[in-house]
Amino acid sequence: MKITRIETFLVPPRWLFCRIETDDGVVGWGEPVVEGRAEPVRAAVEVLAEQLVGQDPLRIEDHWQVLTKGGFYRGGPVLSSAVAGIDQALWDIAGKTYGAPVHALLGGPVRDRVRMYAWVGGDEPAELAEALTAQVEAGFTAVKMNATGRFPRSGSLGDIRAVVERATLARDVLGPSRDFALDFHGRVTAADARRVLPLLEELYPLFAEEPVVPEHSHRLPDVVAATTIPIATGERLYSRSEFLPVLQAGVTVVQPDLSHAGGISETRRIAALAETYGVHLAPHCPLGPIALAASLQVAFATPNHLIQEHSIGIHYHTDAGLLDYLVDPAVFTFVDGYARRLERPGLGIEVDETAVRRADQAGHAWRNPIWRHDDGSFAEW
Repeated sequence: MKITRIETFLVPPRWLFCRIETDDGVVGWGEPVVEGRAEPVRAAVEVLAEQLVGQDPLRIEDHWQVLTKGGFYRGGPVLSSAVAGIDQALWDIAGKTYGAPVHALLGGPVRDRVRMYAWVGGDEPAELAEALTAQVEAGFTAVKMNATGRFPRSGSLGDIRAVVERATLARDVLGPSRDFALDFHGRVTAADARRVLPLLEELYPLFAEEPVVPEHSHRLPDVVAATTIPIATGERLYSRSEFLPVLQAGVTVVQPDLSHAGGISETRRIAALAETYGVHLAPHCPLGPIALAASLQVAFATPNHLIQEHSIGIHYHTDAGLLDYLVDPAVFTFVDGYARRLERPGLGIEVDETAVRRADQAGHAWRNPIWRHDDGSFAEW
């Protein structure tokens, strides 16, 4: 079996899909994308395709090595994401070729279902309470929300109190038997993280995500030492070597993204590395159906997996939804806040190729917002 063609599709709301076709007629799908930078990733996939057309798709590890190390300049989000989507598609082909779900090829399932969490938004207390209540009524036992919006370089007492008030509202709505996680999105400094996190401890967040930007990961030991709240990070880290320092810093949860951190192959290695530190895996995934399917395949085969993010109904997606590109959307039916085990061959989903090709004709040019402080200077989004 040989790879004959590699195509990419720019589909709303902000995704990039990859299709790999073989001469045996087996097709694999992946999701290589950097949100807001889909076009450069598309170009990277086209360059990497030069190494793959005519090759055996089942030599997944060898392809991963060549694609990540074959160029003198390595790493970074664009290259890692291009490799990630290709890697997902190759695993999809392997599963379909062997007639087994990917988690079976990874050693078999270690659990029967995977706990999911949903995103909640809302700038006003009433909106937030309504969104939280909706997820409870949908059966979810865990949610994630932004800890804050735009945050000044040095938070005032009012800014700090606003974070605590949002978290207090979440705990009041969810009660003691459900969980909420707080995503700081790197919007606060290490100093402000050390101020606010101890004030949140009595509310028992599941974890506090990305309290500082990844380039300030050397400050994580100070943040970890300042609180009993589990610290999570990793959506903007792309390899084992980048995860090692944050593991050494004492984080509790690592969050590689299956569409950014080298795909299924590298995420499995990151998970194994985290396991040696007693650290949980909770993959980042505010993306599309292929990325979610790949994440779940890893979840079912990974002992230290904690919980899985999904983007159904997320506030970023207004032009299209995760279920719009599937032949059978019921595959992502969640019961009591859990995903059932995917048993179809490959990634376990059937992509609606007609819908994808039609969507690619319109494409998208999604960009994240640019925020500024009151003085006009740049602010972290």
